[in-house]
Amino acid sequence: MKRSPMELAALASAAVPGLAPTGVSSAPDDPADFESALLIDDSGKQWRVRAPRHAEASMRLETELQVLRAFTPAVRAELPFLIPHVAGTVRLGDLRTFVYSHIEGSPRSLDELAKGGRELAREIGRAIAAVHELPRTLVNEADLPAYEANEVRQRRLNELDQAATTGRIPSDLLRRWEHALEDVSLWRFNPTVVHGDIHEDNLLLAAGRVCAVAGWTDLSIGDPADDFAWLAATQDTEFADEVHEAYVSARPDAADEHLLRRAALAAEFALAQWMVRGLALGDDGMVSEAEEMMRSLSADLAAEEAALAANAGDEDFVSRDDDAEVAAAPQDPENLETSALPIIPRP
Repeated sequence: MKRSPMELAALASAAVPGLAPTGVSSAPDDPADFESALLIDDSGKQWRVRAPRHAEASMRLETELQVLRAFTPAVRAELPFLIPHVAGTVRLGDLRTFVYSHIEGSPRSLDELAKGGRELAREIGRAIAAVHELPRTLVNEADLPAYEANEVRQRRLNELDQAATTGRIPSDLLRRWEHALEDVSLWRFNPTVVHGDIHEDNLLLAAGRVCAVAGWTDLSIGDPADDFAWLAATQDTEFADEVHEAYVSARPDAADEHLLRRAALAAEFALAQWMVRGLALGDDGMVSEAEEMMRSLSADLAAEEAALAANAGDEDFVSRDDDAEVAAAPQDPENLETSALPIIPRP
């Protein structure tokens, strides 16, 4: 049953004694999993309320509560951004709604982030680096998952096998993902603490800076590339490169030459994961959306491959030309067109 923002405000009042909302608005969130709203009380303070739509989403919020409790004051003080506090909860049946003390700042769209300039891109890179530098004991003490590099690869192989049994994944994508997972050299990395759900809605900005990071439901130790997968959806490669360069500068001892390639693969494979989740939840809309995005990705990849083949053919033709000036032209980088990477939509 879908709740209105006013109903969420009433739940928040029950969760936090003395909270008297005077205003309420909807808030960006994962729509398949949560209903969410921003509140303002009679003293002008802001709050965020999140209500799970199903048992799996409820478990994610329970996990986040464990995570936020594991952030001691000393750990919080080391971070270049703020993280939320759980102010109260209220249970309705088997599901528990959570109310968070709201942190100043607001999310921006991916396009807005990309247009925010070089310093904002570097702020984001440094924020991701700070997450990856968190002590592993934080994850271990919260009894959260921890995976070594080969375990990450094996889990992806298992997930791919599960997705393949549905018969809904285009064959070219299956081959592409299988080849990537069989390339062991691609999966040699040092596991780190991973946020697991970094994207534009969980980066809160104020005065052009990253002031807070939200959405700590998927914390684990695993592949740092997962926290870069969201950048695959941007057409602004300069922005993505700036984020990555700032990240590398902040973690000079953690060089990982395949990080961005694994991030792009994670973004692609998220479409199959989205489809499998939709099937598990019995959500035909999720399944149809995922299938359409996979078909679009397949078409984009085929078009890119055809363009590369045509470009190679043109270069071969020109290289055989007797005219030395014409033959030299394709060697000039100014005369070459670069093939854009496919845009991977984030479910």
